[in-house]
Amino acid sequence: MTIIHLSAECYPVAKVGGLADVVGALPKYQNDLGNTASVIMPFYNNKFTQSHTFSSVFNAELNLAGKKIPFEVLTLVENTLGFAIFFIHIEPLLYKDYVYSNTDTERFLAFQIAALDWLKSQDNKPDIIHCHDHHTGLIPFMLQESFEYKSLNNIPVVFTIHNAQYQGWFSHDLVHLIPKFNFDHVGLIDWNHQINPLAAAIKCAWQVTTVSPSYMEELKEKANGLEWLLAHEHEKCVGILNGIDTAVWNPETDEFIIKNYNSTSVSAGKKANKKWLCDTFDLDDKKPLFVFIGRLVGEKGADLFPEIFSEVLKNNAISILLLGSGETETEQALKDLSADYKNYNHFIGYDEKLSHILYAGADFLIMPSRVEPCGLNQLYALRYGTVAIVNNIGGLKDTITDLSNDGFGIIIPSATIEATVTGILRAKTFYTKKEAFKTTQKHIMAINHSWLQSAKTYQELYKNIS
Repeated sequence: MTIIHLSAECYPVAKVGGLADVVGALPKYQNDLGNTASVIMPFYNNKFTQSHTFSSVFNAELNLAGKKIPFEVLTLVENTLGFAIFFIHIEPLLYKDYVYSNTDTERFLAFQIAALDWLKSQDNKPDIIHCHDHHTGLIPFMLQESFEYKSLNNIPVVFTIHNAQYQGWFSHDLVHLIPKFNFDHVGLIDWNHQINPLAAAIKCAWQVTTVSPSYMEELKEKANGLEWLLAHEHEKCVGILNGIDTAVWNPETDEFIIKNYNSTSVSAGKKANKKWLCDTFDLDDKKPLFVFIGRLVGEKGADLFPEIFSEVLKNNAISILLLGSGETETEQALKDLSADYKNYNHFIGYDEKLSHILYAGADFLIMPSRVEPCGLNQLYALRYGTVAIVNNIGGLKDTITDLSNDGFGIIIPSATIEATVTGILRAKTFYTKKEAFKTTQKHIMAINHSWLQSAKTYQELYKNIS
């Protein structure tokens, strides 16, 4: 089976969030099952593209509302990713040092049009087109309705919602940017008097997936205005839990971390990584180390952290280390905490190596998310023997069970200051139960969240619509 994934992100080329991790791993595991899976993404001006060599496989012009824009399709000369990857190079629109901006409508529409123009030119068409999030949300509509792409409209299209809060809305004043279609069908791209790429994809894709079963159910009640649509289309909607790339996230072979370890050497391995973190960030490695890794935004509950941290740090019994960036006010409040608490530190920004060491060296991971479609952080934490403290939503609900229920994590009932503080204090108590804590570390490292099972589930889904 030939599968084409289209996405704005793909690890290790360009990563803003979990979307990149999914698109950078799923095709690899699909290829391991005997498929030919590849990725099409924009060509950005970033560290990855600056340090690799590319060859051109296609040149043409796309038509954007009558304006002819040259584009090129590139591929890696030396590819070690485990799947073929192709880049849509549109210098004036996509070749930027950022992935997203406030003016992305034209950028990602041009990306989608160019990708379809290239696919249309090929003699051997894919068996499945798999689109990810709203940046590719108009592809299902264009394949179904645009006159340009009638030769492709018999190809099954799967659309995966990674985060329904972001929908790519834009005004009907820009409808002329979309390749010509029967205007009687304009309702397919409309939602609440705007063009809504995410809504269009839900309407037009052959199959719609989300990244966990619980998130699919939650979207029927809370989907930023699309609740009714998802409930109406429920027969073609399914939640498939994300996996993780166990080759990249493996404490036994991870080249980023300070000392490698497995389940039999977890204590020594985590101790070495924790010591490096505490020495580097001036923390006490004798205390339990709590970490947060992610975006400092309301969805992640990060706005609650200044008050949460102030409450749990005041007795000087634990250490907290944070890695992330996001809303300016939250960033500043978290920076200011350093002046008041010696057992707290932060790295504002993102660093891939540091994130790996944090999973390896931490005792606990904090995730009081208000929205968590799947969550990969808690899966990485499990792999590295780090106990997760999570809100009972989305993929967190599907992957973490509470210690009080013969489980291996700490569930908080809501993303509130009180609930999160209680969860952290429970964790601090659990840390003192040394034998139970070590047993749990070994247990969670053995839990299998590889992409292989998820890839098999997608394989069945593809077969059912082919």
